[in-house]
Amino acid sequence: MYEPLEDKLLLSFVQKGKTEAFRELYERYWESLYAQAKAMTSCDDTAKDIVQEIFVELWDKREDLNIQLSLKAYLYKATRNKVLNTYVHHKVHEKYILSLVQYFEAGENQTDYLLRENLVRERITEEIAALPSKMRQIFEMSRNEHKTYKEIAEELNISDKTVKKQVSNALKILKSKLEVVFYYILFVALTFLF
Repeated sequence: MYEPLEDKLLLSFVQKGKTEAFRELYERYWESLYAQAKAMTSCDDTAKDIVQEIFVELWDKREDLNIQLSLKAYLYKATRNKVLNTYVHHKVHEKYILSLVQYFEAGENQTDYLLRENLVRERITEEIAALPSKMRQIFEMSRNEHKTYKEIAEELNISDKTVKKQVSNALKILKSKLEVVFYYILFVALTFLF
């Protein structure tokens, strides 16, 4: 029904909450956005996560969207920006982790390092356990058992899109919960450096 529609009209249906129109939009652009993200990140999982986040945000913000460019241009720009933000965020974490590694390679406070490492592991385990049961199951199948979204969907008899959404939501929850722990440990470690 929505397949022959132009992007602008399709988007207007999405903004009205029409899930079939959103599905058409997703199917129309997912592959090309994934190819763009994969080319920029060289990582299959990261590219999938980025594109999933683009579509989740598009749906969540559908009523407030004011797209001046073409929909295609908007989606490509959003993907590029999301990749760049992911890259910057990753580089910041890399920088701090590198400083921690250099500190601990100097041989100081190894016991303290092990305690912090155990604290982080315990906190991650606690936060994963606190996820809603279905989300936790899907997340653990994806990350611990290294199953693809398609394999999980087939095993649980749900759609690929549901699996992707659940993994994306789990990552958002874990990121927000664990950022506090990361910065606390970083602060403690840096106080020993200076």
